[in-house]
Formats: sequence, C-alpha cells, structure tokens
Amino acid sequence: MFDFVPIDRYSDFFFHAMFLLCLFTFLHTMVLEGYETKVYSFNHVAAFVLLVVSLCYIGFRPISGVFIDMTTYLRIFERVKSIGLSSIDEDIGFYTYVFLCSKIMNAKGFFFVSACIYIIPLFIACRKWFPQYYYFAFLLLVGSFSFWAYGTNGIRNGMAGSLFILALSFNRNNNVLMLVFFGLAYLFHTSLLLPIVAFFLSYLVTDTKKYIGFWILAIFLSISMGKVWENLFASIGFGDDRLSSYLTAKSADGKFKSTGFRFDFLLYSAAPIILACYYKFKLGYKDIIYDRILHTYITVNAFWIMIIRANFSNRFAYLSWFFMALVVVYPLLKKTIWDRQFYKLGIVILCYYGFTYLMFFYYELAR
Repeated sequence: MFDFVPIDRYSDFFFHAMFLLCLFTFLHTMVLEGYETKVYSFNHVAAFVLLVVSLCYIGFRPISGVFIDMTTYLRIFERVKSIGLSSIDEDIGFYTYVFLCSKIMNAKGFFFVSACIYIIPLFIACRKWFPQYYYFAFLLLVGSFSFWAYGTNGIRNGMAGSLFILALSFNRNNNVLMLVFFGLAYLFHTSLLLPIVAFFLSYLVTDTKKYIGFWILAIFLSISMGKVWENLFASIGFGDDRLSSYLTAKSADGKFKSTGFRFDFLLYSAAPIILACYYKFKLGYKDIIYDRILHTYITVNAFWIMIIRANFSNRFAYLSWFFMALVVVYPLLKKTIWDRQFYKLGIVILCYYGFTYLMFFYYELAR
C-alpha cells in the first residue's frame, strides 16, 4: 500500500509525518479556544484519519528484517501454521492468537490484525475517556517514544500494553471487562504483571506523595546498589525466565547500546511526574482514575530505575512509558484547570512529541 516509501526510510517517513501532524495540531490549538463546534468536528475527523492511516501504515508494512523482530514473528507464525502448537510455556494468549490466525489467514493478514490489536484499543480507550477531545490523547499515544518500536518490533509486548490501556478505560464503570482485558494483557505478555499489580496497589495506597518518595528512593537505591537489584530480579524471575536472560545478555538493541545510569531517560521519566504534581498540588486537580494511572506509572517506573543499568532495561522502561501520555494529558482533556488551556495543550503535544523526534534524529546520526 505504501510502496512509494523506500523500505530503509519507512520508519523515517512515520516520524516526519507525525511531526508535521503535531505541528498542525499545535497551530489548530493556537487559533481556537477549544469549545467551538469546529474543534469537536476536527476531533472526530482527525482521530478517524489518524486511526486508519496508522493502521494501514503499520499493518501493511513490508515483511522485512528492517523491523528487527518482525522476521522472528514471521517464523513463529509459519511454524505454528505448518506444525500447530506443541506445548506453550509462556504467553499463552499470544500463541493461541497466532494459532487461530494461522488457520484463517496468511502472514500479511496476521501482521495487519496484530496492528489492529495494537492500535484500536488505544483509540477506544481515548474515545471512552475524552468523547470530545479523544484525538489529542490518541495523537500523544501514537507519538510516544516507544509507540513505533513496539508496533513494528516488540509486537507481542505492544499488543499486551494496548490491552492494558483498554482495561484501564473500563475502571469504575465496568470492572468485569477491566479484569478480562487485564487478563488478556497478561496472557499476551507476562511482563504486564508488574503494571497490573501496581494498578491494584493504587487502591490500597492513595497518597501521591508516598509514591513520589518511593520513586526518589529508587534513584538512590539504583545508584548505590544497582547490581544487587538486577541480580535479585533476575533470580526471582518476572512472570517467566525472560527477565534473567534480558538482564544478563549483552545488549543488541541500538536504542540502548549505552548502558549505565541513564540520566537522560531518568529526566524523560520524571517530566510527567513533575507535570502531574503541578496539576494536583498547584492547580488542585482531583480525579481518582487519574490518581490510579499516575500511581501505577510511578510504581512501575521506579522498578525500572532500580535496574536502569541493565543491558535490556528498555524492556522494562516500556512497562511505564507505554502509558506515559495518559499521565501527561489526562487532566487537560477532562477539566479546565489552566488559563488558555487549549493553547497550552498544543504546547504540551509539541513538547511531548519533540522528545520522540529529537531521539529519532539522535539514532539516525548514530547508525
């Protein structure tokens, strides 16, 4: 479908297009107040266009090693298609899904359906939370630093993360569906156990300041005893044996070749926490759903900080980063808490995607 885009520039095209879209959205917020009928119309049309284009661009991408693990997933699909399932030791939901797909479609269909499972839950969740402004939340999720990588490379983890976000959207109004989608997220990738447990912990501990204290403590624990936590987490496992292999393997992921204590990514992780504190303590924003999302993010991110030196710490950073956009934008789309809030929403969108875009250029220069 997008044959006009060279395969070696397929990812680049996405990042450039997203920058132009975020810039256009910023200009949109500059000239309107946020309550006009044209804003709501723009919301519906732009969200639908972004959904369709992102689905097609990711779902119909060429099957190529350019996307790293995409060929691994191709081998899994072809093996299951030819010999079926023998025994499943991990991610039962994912392998059952592959088995069902292998019975009714080819590999191209499998990757498109996988893109649907990855992207459509994000769209549904944003529409449930923000009926008049869901485009802006959806744009931030699609523009997140980890979105492209986990839509084209870490596919299984990406689908699980999106199912987790969908589960969050049912909190308060349908706990049964929330539990169902939490269960599916875990069955697709057992690493989702950490954010799921952290979410339920947020019911028991409700004081944001305690979470922030734990997050700050995690920094000192990581600096002083980082190897201890890596060995501890590797020894106890994390849903399956992959944690141990991730922590002990040599990094092959270009985005995390520089190991050690990553202060740049620590600052990136801290930014939404600082912004959330501003929302809550300075502007007085109160929302129990937002608090649970925020507390889940802080808890999971703190565990990542403790093993930040690990070669594959990106696998664990993703467990908080994939829903970071919700921490950033949720209050701005639920209630007016700022003067000229719609304009400031545009600034937030531009700054948020700005990090993704800058990192894209950084890795372009590095390769």
